[in-house]
Amino acid sequence: MIEAEVHQQLRAFLREQGEPHWHHHLTMARLVARALRLGRSALIQTGTYSGYQSRHRLSYLMPALLWPQPAILAVPQSMHPQLLLVDIPRIQDWMTVPKPVQTGDRFPDPHFAGLLITTPEAWLADRLNPQGRFPDGVPVIVDGADDIEAIARRHLTLRLEPAAWDELMLACPDQVNAIRDSRVRLIHNAFQHPPNPYNCYLLDAAEQAILHQLYQQLQPGSEVRSKSPHEPHEPGRAIAPLPQLWLRFFQQMQTENQLVWATVSRSNGQFSLHSSPAELASTLDPIWRQQPVVLIGSALDLETDAPIYRQRIGLQEMTCLKFCPDRHHELIQLYLPDGLPMPNTAQFQPALLSEIRALLSVNTAQEGLTVVLVGDLPLKAQVASALASEYGSRVQVENPHVNGYGVLVAGWGFWRQHQARLPVPRLLVIATLPIPSLEEPLVAGRVSYYKRRRQDWFRLFLLPEALTELQRAVAPIRETQGVVALLDNRVNHRSYGKQVLAALHPLARINYVDASLFSHLDCAPVDPNGDPR
Repeated sequence: MIEAEVHQQLRAFLREQGEPHWHHHLTMARLVARALRLGRSALIQTGTYSGYQSRHRLSYLMPALLWPQPAILAVPQSMHPQLLLVDIPRIQDWMTVPKPVQTGDRFPDPHFAGLLITTPEAWLADRLNPQGRFPDGVPVIVDGADDIEAIARRHLTLRLEPAAWDELMLACPDQVNAIRDSRVRLIHNAFQHPPNPYNCYLLDAAEQAILHQLYQQLQPGSEVRSKSPHEPHEPGRAIAPLPQLWLRFFQQMQTENQLVWATVSRSNGQFSLHSSPAELASTLDPIWRQQPVVLIGSALDLETDAPIYRQRIGLQEMTCLKFCPDRHHELIQLYLPDGLPMPNTAQFQPALLSEIRALLSVNTAQEGLTVVLVGDLPLKAQVASALASEYGSRVQVENPHVNGYGVLVAGWGFWRQHQARLPVPRLLVIATLPIPSLEEPLVAGRVSYYKRRRQDWFRLFLLPEALTELQRAVAPIRETQGVVALLDNRVNHRSYGKQVLAALHPLARINYVDASLFSHLDCAPVDPNGDPR
């Protein structure tokens, strides 16, 4: 059986290569091999850092390369150099009969029996809009399942840029007046909305009615109105076909549970239209039935069988496995003070800055990178300005090239995108939990979808999003058992605080700040890039 062969080969390989030890290599490798042999999908939560330095790669590479039949490996593009130049050549040298390996955004040919390395974006795009690039039935290993929902949502979102209106008028010259009138009405409505930090808003019923009316006028077979009141009416002339993007946008708008919104550029008086499904499960469900899929993510759900995650992306019952961080080597020092004002009060910002100053002051050596995560856009700017006035150029705002001794103030999205390439922080300060804001129109739209279905929108949407983001953010800190300061007092006083702490385990909780806070880190030298050695 391939499980036994994978176990034996991987154990011998790890011993000979002196690979950094991860306790779950063999268990995960056997499960991946079993999924390949039985053609049965599996879901694995590794609990490890999912960037290019992730330690679980060998656990799926060995089964994929020993599997005698074709397989597809979908991993983020940032991981390709490490896989192709380091990991796979080392395993291929170890194997007596190396397996062919190719890269690309499509299957080489029907007779290819090797391992194809692609990206989750390329594979999922073909599944959502079938073009025959990847065959059905070939097992797929996806490393980066944390981002599957976001990738699918981006692919399913239709976007009409300002120039699309000009294309529509060129395609339908007999309806120029109707198109121009609809555009003007939408622009007028767009700028009636008060500005928000996200520069977007959901279209209300009246605004959507403008688009629905325009679609009715532009449908093929309808009668064309005169270009102006002075021109004679020409009944019976069929309208030319709509541009493909407009036709798809109009049709998607007609389907149930769609989010339709506009992004506004007030500086140049332009707007773009977007349409995206509020839920993805019904769209993604057929994809998982087309081939065996092994989904690998760092932190997908608090539960081993990931019920909320599976519900959101349409996964049926499947083999699930969850590994927890090692309590001896991946424990974080969690500073969680009590008594701070709640984030929605006017007293929160001064208290937050006071805590950050106290944390920076005890790091007397000023060694290592400090990252301050602030999700609220106005608060992020205020915190950065206040810290820069005291610490000068050491403070950087979302700078991917910050040095290992700086103070980086960033949002959650920036940290998620760049944390793999930045030095591991000595201190990670979290101003507030990354609970999606209801002030963001798209979040409010998805919450409305759950409310219409009488579902618990906080438990099924907002809280899982926050916990996943939180676990991914602190994952690099576990490598050095660094300090995480969580300054959101809701963790102490809200019922969901226990779930937040469960997501951060293993941890050593600290409720005071003194000179000993970084003592366990000072025993290890820090290189110029900020990485403890």
